[in-house]
Amino acid sequence: MEKVQSVDEYISAFPADVQHVLQRLRAQLLQLVPQAKEKIGYGIPTLTLNGNLIHFAAYKNHIGLYPGSKAIAYFEEELQNYHTSKGTVQFPLHEPIPMHLVEKIVTFCVKQNLSKKKR
Repeated sequence: MEKVQSVDEYISAFPADVQHVLQRLRAQLLQLVPQAKEKIGYGIPTLTLNGNLIHFAAYKNHIGLYPGSKAIAYFEEELQNYHTSKGTVQFPLHEPIPMHLVEKIVTFCVKQNLSKKKR
């Protein structure tokens, strides 16, 4: 994918079915963190709140959510049905994204990012 300038441009580069999944995820994230700002970071959609909060991206067979290594470790048990790596979880494209779990992860990330301010 060529370098994109906005989240809308990123999402529009995918087939309609993937666009729908990305738009639903984006809407959920913005509903959970209405004060967050959107940008393209590392070439993918990123929400920021006192620094990078969470990234997401689409691939051939999955949607990647990038909450960082602390969130992945904290939710390790709940993420056991998904492929994870140090700071990433992959949700298969052919399955619904578990929005209840995404909400918990995002809430964790918000608390983590806002605590940076207090230091």
